[in-house]
Amino acid sequence: MVMSASAHSDHVPECLEKTVSKSTSPFSRVVACVDASEFTKRVVSHAMIVAKALNIPLTLFRVLEVGNAGKHPHDPVEWDMRRHEARREMAGLARKCADDGDKIDVQVVEGRAAEQISLRSHDHRPTVTVLCTHGESGPGTRGIGVTARQVIEAATGTVLLVPASALPQTSSYRRVMVPVDGSCRAESVLPLAMRIAQAGGELILAHVVPTPELTQIGPLASEDVRLREQLADRNERVVRSYLDHLKLQLAGRGISVRIIVKRGDVRDVLPVLAKEADLVVLSAQGYAGRAGAPYGTVTSHLMDHTSKPLLIVQRLEALPPVQGQDYRGIRVRRPNRAAH
Repeated sequence: MVMSASAHSDHVPECLEKTVSKSTSPFSRVVACVDASEFTKRVVSHAMIVAKALNIPLTLFRVLEVGNAGKHPHDPVEWDMRRHEARREMAGLARKCADDGDKIDVQVVEGRAAEQISLRSHDHRPTVTVLCTHGESGPGTRGIGVTARQVIEAATGTVLLVPASALPQTSSYRRVMVPVDGSCRAESVLPLAMRIAQAGGELILAHVVPTPELTQIGPLASEDVRLREQLADRNERVVRSYLDHLKLQLAGRGISVRIIVKRGDVRDVLPVLAKEADLVVLSAQGYAGRAGAPYGTVTSHLMDHTSKPLLIVQRLEALPPVQGQDYRGIRVRRPNRAAH
């Protein structure tokens, strides 16, 4: 996702091309991928908040890793004991996390973690898969761990990526940030972000205006420097007008809307801006998305460089219905399927 204001024209984009449906849900279930690590509580807490906000069921999913080359341990009795212990622990965790009598499903499978998580996501679409950046091996590596990266690269659906450094979420997200770049892809996640923010929350629309690039051989002349500043001023003016237009559409529905516009390299600025939010909701690709590439450069960079949970949406077809709130007045542009 390239956060570039240069893609906009001086005319503010009209975001009334497709009505958000109120009768269907884009997701059928939230699946929290857990293991025996210390990060399980964090994953489950965030998964519960999202499931409650979207009013869909929650499943706790655990993979028992098999031995080398996919073989079970030599001692079948030991393996059977391990399997029963895992199921017992999962059932206890589900009972502990269940709220107001809600039932949380439990599923324990055997195999390679990344493979089984990807298969489940693919075979039970559409779901929100929640996983931590690191598992039982701990956060020793920079960025995200091997299993999380393999699951993400499979690009089988929407993923909520919880950093190992994130704290457990004890209440609904109060500040939800959406990076927007003027593209239909980036804009299409806005109703979902509003739904998660819920009444009384704050929705943050963020945009980073990059420094315009000029072809140069040697130092820029003074008139070239002035031209670059003029281009940056123009781009910022256009994007502020665009964001003001979005704010008018989204305001008045129980959620405060705040606009943040900064200049600089989006890969440096956006992770800093994300610190102001409890959750970042963004499309897997933005304006410069290419066919065959599951994630844009900005989304990929954020995976490795943010300390906040990322809800990365591959495709969003409709808005989950919510009692007491009417989203029929919100119309956002939807990306064409061929664009993905």
